Amino acid sequence: MDEPADVRFGRGQRLAEAMREDLDLYAVEELKERREVLQAEIARVEAQIVRKQSGRAAADALFSKPAG
Repeated sequence: MDEPADVRFGRGQRLAEAMREDLDLYAVEELKERREVLQAEIARVEAQIVRKQSGRAAADALFSKPAG
């Protein structure tokens, strides 16, 4: 029997699964590593927000009607 092709995850599905994970199964060091990974992901998300806001501000400035 053939194995399924690449499993497709919905937007945010992996994050939702990670949030339901039983943290009691992790050792302290593993929890610290997980925290570091999550903090790095937060920084990545924040940087993307800034990029998108900057792009939106530039588009608004370009396409807005001149005052007056």
